[in-house]
Amino acid sequence: MDLNEQFEKAVADVQQLSARPSNDNLLKLYALYKQATEGDVTGEAPGGFDFKAIAKYSAWKALKGKTSDNAKSEYIKMVETLQNK
Repeated sequence: MDLNEQFEKAVADVQQLSARPSNDNLLKLYALYKQATEGDVTGEAPGGFDFKAIAKYSAWKALKGKTSDNAKSEYIKMVETLQNK
């Protein structure tokens, strides 16, 4: 199975986890997914009191420069770790 197939499987597997991941893990998964599928974050950071959107933007921005393949690999490893808990 190539990296893209493994990534797609991990994306499907994360929906089937027996326990809901912590908010920190969900944020990391979100950021890795966005980096893997869209690349570096673009646009302005959300403002105001939308703390969830600000946290998502910040987590994604922290991965700036990470290649799509590296983000996919990290996402796959993280899902495997969560499955084994």
